[in-house]
Amino acid sequence: MHLTPVMQRYVLHWGEMGTRWGVNRSVAQIHALLYLAGRPMNAEEIAETLTIARSNVSNSLKELLGWSLVKLVHLPGDRRDHFDAKDDPWDMLTLIVEGRKKREIDPTLEMLRACVAEAEADGATPPEVKARLKEMAGFMGRLDRWYEQMRQVPRPVLVKLVGLGARIVGLLGK
Repeated sequence: MHLTPVMQRYVLHWGEMGTRWGVNRSVAQIHALLYLAGRPMNAEEIAETLTIARSNVSNSLKELLGWSLVKLVHLPGDRRDHFDAKDDPWDMLTLIVEGRKKREIDPTLEMLRACVAEAEADGATPPEVKARLKEMAGFMGRLDRWYEQMRQVPRPVLVKLVGLGARIVGLLGK
């Protein structure tokens, strides 16, 4: 696949943003390429297009499959595995947020609750530290409940809310 200058700019930027979000640059670039391609691509084509090592492509695709941001596709008459990106930005956002919650928020909340319980029982933890642990556990618990509530909001309502929020921010910025 040939990347136009605009496509290359997008892929490179998405890779840079990925590093800021804690994602390997190659993983983000491959995701960007597959999203722009709008069709399944095999690993060799991805490696050639992005000029990255085939082994890096393979590892990156495994990570993207783990996040469910790409799916494995088999094409008639071709024995190679092909990969296709989700094409709906809302679906991508939902998958990323849910994955991060499972990997980051859930274990942190569990650890904080255990620390609060242990601090209450140990008698050695200073009261101000106990209070801070409880405060952080409460905050993380509210964040978790907020996320669960947002998952219950129908998608069309969320889309409208985000659009309304963007318009409000635009008005405030003027």
